[in-house]
Amino acid sequence: MSEQGDRVGIDELLDRVREGLDRVEPKQAFAEAAEGALLVDIRYAALRDQDGLIPGALVVERNELEWRLDPQGSHRAPQAVSHDLRVVVICNEGYASSLAAASLRDLGLHRATDLIGGFQAWKAAGFPVEA
Repeated sequence: MSEQGDRVGIDELLDRVREGLDRVEPKQAFAEAAEGALLVDIRYAALRDQDGLIPGALVVERNELEWRLDPQGSHRAPQAVSHDLRVVVICNEGYASSLAAASLRDLGLHRATDLIGGFQAWKAAGFPVEA
């Protein structure tokens, strides 16, 4: 067991994780997607049903993310072609996506990042959403 001094709360962990990410705003994510970046929506089904989808985004449940995006994995998505792939992870508001992007970086996807403000920021900025 670790001593109490070694423990870190979620807010501190999130701050640490974000220091290593070059997080993007919706406008930049839209531009990067047009240039070949992979947008990955990790929101759960009820939120996708309620708010819609980003056209062209790969939908991957958070609990499957690492298996689906590991280029060496036996369960990888067809889009997971290289550790050099630019991946922008999108959750609902931009919290869980930071942790998910850090996990992908731990797998060697060194260009993984996340969308500041998540899907809600994308939608509020007026970028495409489909039902």
